[in-house]
Amino acid sequence: MTIRIGLLGYGTVGKGVIEIIHSHQERIQALLGEPVEVTGVLVQHLKKKREIPSSILVTSDFDRLLLQDIDIVLEAIVGEEPSFTYCKKAIEQGKHVVTANKEMYAIHGKELKELASKHSVSVGYESTTVAGTPVIRTLQQLLQVNQVEKVEGILNGTSNFILTKMRQDGTSFEQSLKEAQQKGYAEADPTNDIKGYDAFYKLMNISELLYGKQPNWDDVYVEGIDRVDPTQILEASFMDKKIKHVATIEWKDGDVRASIQPISLTEHHPLYSIDGVQNGVVIHTDLAGPLTLSGPGAGASSTASGMIEDFITIFQQSYNNVHQFQ
Repeated sequence: MTIRIGLLGYGTVGKGVIEIIHSHQERIQALLGEPVEVTGVLVQHLKKKREIPSSILVTSDFDRLLLQDIDIVLEAIVGEEPSFTYCKKAIEQGKHVVTANKEMYAIHGKELKELASKHSVSVGYESTTVAGTPVIRTLQQLLQVNQVEKVEGILNGTSNFILTKMRQDGTSFEQSLKEAQQKGYAEADPTNDIKGYDAFYKLMNISELLYGKQPNWDDVYVEGIDRVDPTQILEASFMDKKIKHVATIEWKDGDVRASIQPISLTEHHPLYSIDGVQNGVVIHTDLAGPLTLSGPGAGASSTASGMIEDFITIFQQSYNNVHQFQ
């Protein structure tokens, strides 16, 4: 029997998914005991040229994709819709879902998990936080014994790259942003990255996992990096500090508190050394103490790898009759 995947989106992440499945097919088969193939890809514009094997259905019709007798949907598109509608429909038809859509999942993640439980399928969402760095999986394991008191993170590789360039090269925000765009780290419209919205959605997904709820979105202080200037960077450097864009979530005074903002960190802080496009997360626990995870925060392979790891975990759990993936 072959495990059949329906892939939503063929941007950098979608391409990365297909490349990993092809290049790591032998390893994946060893883990699952079955061959794995992408049988269909959903795209927005059919006439656009793509290097997709002829054996794979390419369609703009989601219902037609579902007719490919797929076992799981890997969703790698952006925006709340039509992503949510597609994921909901797939779950209702008994398909597992793995998503990398941080915005959609921040809004609808709880509903999708509840729906998945009802239909005895699973939802994987590792790549909605820090690409391929296993923050979600680590938190899931810690929650068995440790109490997570606070999480601090550099959750956006683009912003971290810009702040690093400003410090190391003395360039302006605008110059550093332009270089980030030239290197492919920032989109043509970088609003979500530089205004902090991307980090916000990721933080809300962490909050839901940790505390079973999110703070009121209007109560979360969100400040981007677009108002950080070279003078501030220089002043921080004189004091042996670095300005980092830090997202924080914690349980305080009986409720969830969150913020995303530029902060000056000393060399003693675990996030001080996280530079370039790297992401980093510090998990403060009551038993294990502070734990730090770091990894690439941009790029197709890191996000795609997180999706594949979710995919593997889901089917390993399915074979052991474990259907709830939270």
